[in-house]
Amino acid sequence: MYEGPIQDLIDELAKLPGLGPKGAQRIAFHLLGSENQEFNRLIAALGHVRDDVTFCAECGNVSADKLCRICSDARRDTTKICVVEEPKDVQAIERTKEFKGRYHVLGGALDPLGGIGPDQLRIRELLRRLGNQADGVDVTEVIVATDPNTEGEATATYLVRMLKDFPGLSVTRLASGLPMGGDLEFADELTLGRAMSGRRVLT
Repeated sequence: MYEGPIQDLIDELAKLPGLGPKGAQRIAFHLLGSENQEFNRLIAALGHVRDDVTFCAECGNVSADKLCRICSDARRDTTKICVVEEPKDVQAIERTKEFKGRYHVLGGALDPLGGIGPDQLRIRELLRRLGNQADGVDVTEVIVATDPNTEGEATATYLVRMLKDFPGLSVTRLASGLPMGGDLEFADELTLGRAMSGRRVLT
């Protein structure tokens, strides 16, 4: 245990995902030895994230404006929506350059034991998007790109039930190539690209 503010900083850093006490201690002492300019830049960046980052009103992705850059891009294919769990999954799929449509971020996956049910996710917003077609353009395909783990599969199954009665809508799931129990965030571009291009029809 260290004294005062340095221990407080270590304790707060250790709460971040992927950082244990040792990693938090390394970062804290790195910051302690940093120049004032570097320290101030970090503080300013954290302040901008807190004050200026919001969520896209359309898809739920992180954004600096009301609409994210993807929803604002008229060149994107509005007939396809890729449903993901978190904003980080949008970036993972974008890196493959295989998908040119729009996204819908659920904000997590179904996890009854963790207290996350359909009402805690942005499923109603997805159904609303499909019911209120923008510019008269029908969505013809919803790609379910939830993580290939228990929660992701449960979420995919639930979405298929919700979407099966939409006329003319094809619901697909990412193809094999992604390891079960893994996260999209950690998949390499080639594997994720093959999974996207070889997605399968669910309904």
